[in-house]
Amino acid sequence: MIKTINPTTEEVITQYRFLDQVEVEKFINQTQQAQRVWKETGMADRAAGMRKAADTLIKHKSTYARLMAEEMGKPLPDGESEIEKCARVCHYYADHAADFLANEPVPSHSGKSVVTFQPLGIVFAIMPWNFPFWQVFRFAAPSLMAGNGAMLKHAPNVFGCAGAIESIFREAGFPEGLFQNLIIDTDMAAKVIAHPAISAVTFTGSTRAGRLVAEKAGQNLKKTVLELGGSDPYLILEDANLEIAIKACVTSRMINNGQSCISAKRFIVSHVIQSEFENRLVAGMAGIQPGNPLSPETKAGPMARADLRTALHEQVQKSIDLGAKCLTGGQIPAGKGYFYPPTVLTNIKRGMPAYQEELFGPVAAIITAHSEEEAIAIANDTSFGLGAAIFTEDLDKAEKMASVDIEAGSCYINSFVQSDPVLPFGGIKESGYGRELSHYGIREFVNIKTVYIK
Repeated sequence: MIKTINPTTEEVITQYRFLDQVEVEKFINQTQQAQRVWKETGMADRAAGMRKAADTLIKHKSTYARLMAEEMGKPLPDGESEIEKCARVCHYYADHAADFLANEPVPSHSGKSVVTFQPLGIVFAIMPWNFPFWQVFRFAAPSLMAGNGAMLKHAPNVFGCAGAIESIFREAGFPEGLFQNLIIDTDMAAKVIAHPAISAVTFTGSTRAGRLVAEKAGQNLKKTVLELGGSDPYLILEDANLEIAIKACVTSRMINNGQSCISAKRFIVSHVIQSEFENRLVAGMAGIQPGNPLSPETKAGPMARADLRTALHEQVQKSIDLGAKCLTGGQIPAGKGYFYPPTVLTNIKRGMPAYQEELFGPVAAIITAHSEEEAIAIANDTSFGLGAAIFTEDLDKAEKMASVDIEAGSCYINSFVQSDPVLPFGGIKESGYGRELSHYGIREFVNIKTVYIK
């Protein structure tokens, strides 16, 4: 049995029993049978089901937002925004999947050569708790529209959200068993990866866990897409508009209570403007006080679990012990709930956790740069490569830096990093491989097949 604990009250919400091997085998067989029917279903019918799923999301968005608030601490307005984003990705693939997967004629020496895009089979998704609906829908919408079946192992603290998602697809009229929620532990997840009926695996989570998933999938020659951790650098150049920069930096650092892989984490600031930047960032961060996520006025809730808060605080304290200076926050508050205050650290140097590691919580790390070349070098001095941002008035220079110099899967200029259905999303280095969203995402889990007719 595993307990789901409300991170605000520390009370047990519910308990779940893990499925055993026989039950899992039964579910896999159901999904396999459903996928065989689904792959023969026309695109128009698939799209109709996906639009119904979007309608169901919007119809019940307040209920789903409350469920997220109770299970992992997301404030209600943020939860409703997440549900709206899920509906958008459903509509996006309902509208465009047929074009993305249309046969492509290719000139060749034969009379006719065509590239077709066929479903692989069943995609097994292992998803995290921080965006419990969005992370699932951004894989499920393209995978299902491509004709695949889908099985989900969600994070244990959001099993309620996982059940709700399965119900959404059922209510939308998708074949019974096409999308299955598996309440399983990590050992059983490894067995599912190895199962002959599973064709591919998509994983979002920590780099450490991603390595294990990739290893197991590789042993069984399964296609994988990994979206892993990040320590996104935000370069604040000397000519940056600080009003724009501060608003974007605070917003990004505090997304989802600071628990987002693409949050701004390392602020690499020109020494010329560092003092003013620090003062403004402290004011912005300190002005956001965590509270009950069920209150409509709350801008930030608790961290999702006690162990996550403990690990974050240890990183902060070790950085301070090594010479970092805490400008605000940095202390665990008394009382119930896994709250952690918005925190700003400066004087960050190489070797500190705040420089080397991902701080998965509301902590901003300021690093001084004495030139643009040094700022780029610091930005790239990391094992991660998910997102990045540059703030400057010189857009031509910024575009060159973003396109060529910064090592990341995406780089935003004068804005914070975010995922969007129309743009490919993913990382490089230890932030993973493969892409989600856009036409690139739907083609990750298809057989790109050549048909040659002499």
